[in-house]
Amino acid sequence: MGIQQFRLPDVGEGLVEAEIVSWKVKPGDTVKLNDTVVEIETAKSLVELPVPFAGTVTELLVPEGETIPVGTPIIAVQTESVAGDEGQLADDMVPAIPDEPEAGKIGGEAPGGRTAVLVGYGPRTTEAKRRPRKGAPAPSASSAPAAAATAPPTPAAPVGAAPGTAPGALATSAAGAASAPVVPSPVAEGNGVAGAVHVLAKPPVRKLAKDLGIDLAAVTATGAGGIITRADVEAYASGAQAAEPVVAPVVEAAPVVSAQGDTRVPIKGVQKVMAQAMVASAFTAPHVTEWITVDVSETMALVERLKGDKAFRDLKVSPLLVVAKAVVLAARRTPIVNAAWDEQAQEIVYKGSMNLGIAAATPRGLIVPNIKSADSLTLPDLCRALNDLVATAREGKTSPADQAGGSFTITNVGVFGVDAGTPIINPGEAAILAFGAVRKQPWVVDDEIVPRWITTLALSFDHRMIDGEKGSTFLADVAGILEDPARALMF
Repeated sequence: MGIQQFRLPDVGEGLVEAEIVSWKVKPGDTVKLNDTVVEIETAKSLVELPVPFAGTVTELLVPEGETIPVGTPIIAVQTESVAGDEGQLADDMVPAIPDEPEAGKIGGEAPGGRTAVLVGYGPRTTEAKRRPRKGAPAPSASSAPAAAATAPPTPAAPVGAAPGTAPGALATSAAGAASAPVVPSPVAEGNGVAGAVHVLAKPPVRKLAKDLGIDLAAVTATGAGGIITRADVEAYASGAQAAEPVVAPVVEAAPVVSAQGDTRVPIKGVQKVMAQAMVASAFTAPHVTEWITVDVSETMALVERLKGDKAFRDLKVSPLLVVAKAVVLAARRTPIVNAAWDEQAQEIVYKGSMNLGIAAATPRGLIVPNIKSADSLTLPDLCRALNDLVATAREGKTSPADQAGGSFTITNVGVFGVDAGTPIINPGEAAILAFGAVRKQPWVVDDEIVPRWITTLALSFDHRMIDGEKGSTFLADVAGILEDPARALMF
């Protein structure tokens, strides 16, 4: 019998903390190997964690709603045998860290000074730090300095000491003569600076310094024989001479006056990461946004035909599917839209394939999962991938891996009834396309005004990489395919 603690693992992308959203078990419950015991929220997604051993839950170590760093014990389980059948670990799991983390295991040391993390996600390059054992007194931050403080001060080397005397020998001598009185060095002629045992000043001058809160040892003496004068103290107080650095007083921020009914919500998780990413993108990449209004009546007709095609049975077909296909096709003629700016290497990286991101609004905030190698998918496969992406995002189950590595993003603001906008480029990408609402509007066709399906596209691009000609060409190509889907055969 033994109690094992399961520690919060790094669930990918080098995330350093997570919030305990909900526990799936309670103390006294029996758990089997790989049973889901807790749901956590990282900065990118909701993740369910399986327990790496079997037994009886003895304690939930972290309450719901608390954010904790990776490596923190979160649950204690009593197992019949650490190495027995009930405690046998699955091939893809890692046992909890004992009080002394073993090399290669989670929290323990790995080759190269890394810290082992959950198997399958790779180690983080960091330094493992042990947390105090539950119930054990926390080590005092002053315990080490206190030991040094109790030791007698080491006197300076005597003036006549031999130049070759080792510092260690002097320290040993000082320790052996701890009880010997320390003889202060005489004050040098004309000097009363800090470091001397005694300063020369008349009582009225000392009282003035005391009233002004000035340490006389810090004042430069100008009087005869190294005496500090009243003028010296006043000059020091006025800052006319060099003095110790003055620390500016800490000004407390004015309290925020809250109106009745205000609610404060901590900025964390997806919201925090999104805010940081948008600020970094907006103030790093010079944005240019171009707009185009398109007659997409032929696209709407194509969508209706695809809904009845057997290749799209059980799939939801929408205009977004045709927009996504138009983007990957248009990028063939303007590959710079599927590139990235490498500031450190001073290079533009042209991506070998397009990982097409679709911005998705979720209750937890905005996320951008992407379809890997979308440019290599057939139209039915692309439709299936879009359906899966949207369904997973709505459930809040999008994994960090599905959000990593995007190379171009589409934001479908039209689903909210918005005509268009000026989207901010997703960090690490070169461009983003906003797809506006599709509405029936009067349109001129052959000099006649007729009702047509109209939408607006807005393309924001990084002007460091994409100039006006390339951005305009790409946007016009996407619009051309939506206006007449048969033009897709030209790419």
